[in-house]
Amino acid sequence: MLYIDPSTCVDCGACVSACPVGAIKPGHRLPDDQQRFLDINAGQYGDSVGDVRFPVDQKFRLPMAPMDHPTPLRVPGNTPVSVAIVGSGPSAMYAADELLRYPRVEVTMYERLSSPFGLARFGVAPDHTETRTVMRLFDTIARDPRLNILVDTEIGRDITLDELRSRHQAVIWAGGAPTDRPLTVPGVEAVGCASATSFVGWYNGHPDYADLDFDLSHERVVLVGNGNVALDVARILTADPEYLANTSISRHALAKLRTSAVSEVLVVGRRGPDVAAFTLPELVGLADGGSNVVVDPLELAALSDLPVAQGHPGDHVAAEKVALLREISARPVRPGKKIRLAFRRSPEEILVGADGKVSGIRLGINEIDASGAAIATGSSVDVSAGLVLTSIGYRGVAVPGLPFDDGRGVIPNDRGRVLSGEAPIQGMYVTGWIKRGPSGFIGTNKTDSTETVAMLREDLEAGVLSSAMV
Repeated sequence: MLYIDPSTCVDCGACVSACPVGAIKPGHRLPDDQQRFLDINAGQYGDSVGDVRFPVDQKFRLPMAPMDHPTPLRVPGNTPVSVAIVGSGPSAMYAADELLRYPRVEVTMYERLSSPFGLARFGVAPDHTETRTVMRLFDTIARDPRLNILVDTEIGRDITLDELRSRHQAVIWAGGAPTDRPLTVPGVEAVGCASATSFVGWYNGHPDYADLDFDLSHERVVLVGNGNVALDVARILTADPEYLANTSISRHALAKLRTSAVSEVLVVGRRGPDVAAFTLPELVGLADGGSNVVVDPLELAALSDLPVAQGHPGDHVAAEKVALLREISARPVRPGKKIRLAFRRSPEEILVGADGKVSGIRLGINEIDASGAAIATGSSVDVSAGLVLTSIGYRGVAVPGLPFDDGRGVIPNDRGRVLSGEAPIQGMYVTGWIKRGPSGFIGTNKTDSTETVAMLREDLEAGVLSSAMV
């Protein structure tokens, strides 16, 4: 989500035509279901929220990629500079875009799958059509004659990392965080318990998940975790299949959803609603986009009104979340499929029937201490379900031949330079989730990749990188 500073914008309209994905619109052209963003935008960049005022240097800002004009590479000679990028998702494409601003640079991209663009293609919900248009930008980048994308090419299977490094002066690893954080409770191995990542891959036609089958013959699905991915999955499970038919959803998933018996999706989070993992824009889209969202007023009873707590500039986001959840809780429950949001619940056990399949989930009831941590009360509740999907975060995997921080699930690095101990590994760089962990959005990778390429350029001009070429 991109916010425009309302105090400095002169409404010239230049960004409206320049934005590659149409994310920027004049306020007077926002449709009814996006009117909330006028206030959200003002709150994000205003000097005050409610009765609380902030000095200019304390105003909350999201990270934005600097826009500048590159100076020529200060490298002797006219020999092209060869850079490899492993992966072709958003962080890889943004890195390539940054590198290709230098006429002497040639980029070879190595992609394991038969189609490029990673999570932009296989991770974005099919009904988020505007978000998926970022692939048009990536298509433009891919058409550059100095970028060669090799699909169906896996490092370790088709070419070793050592061979890759010998072919290029620098290698940027942009392999993302391809696995899920595991849920470690009894019963998690039962048939009918799976990761939300696999479900997303299934309905998006990811080749790794195309052969999966999910049992949608029961009335309830439980999603453990309440981040944006969980809300996406809940929305797809409860959407009208005829609406989904006009999206890019895989045809085999659409056929399954047409026969689905699911009438309720329960989305549970272990902490309180004010610190739920989903973003405010995602909640707005769910609440105002036609989904039948249900929140029990008792879930919010213990919360204060949160009028921007203690004067921190970012606290208005929590206040806006709670205000919207209160509004949702006051709405009459409509008939039909619904998404129910529940908070202060932690999974304790996946319940398994005599047939070895999931029959439900046991959820522990939490209370929240002064620090915001979830503390088990000892009480629990059993919820029947035919499918449990876990959505508690992505995780990077170790790359043979490179160091790995198992605790954080990232390749150790300093601003993108891969580190072995405290020393950088010559010519090895990282960007994206494998660099910083699974955080941020598609656009966050622009800033991240710009930083990594800046380090690569610095090393190149310092004569640190090898001159080995193909």
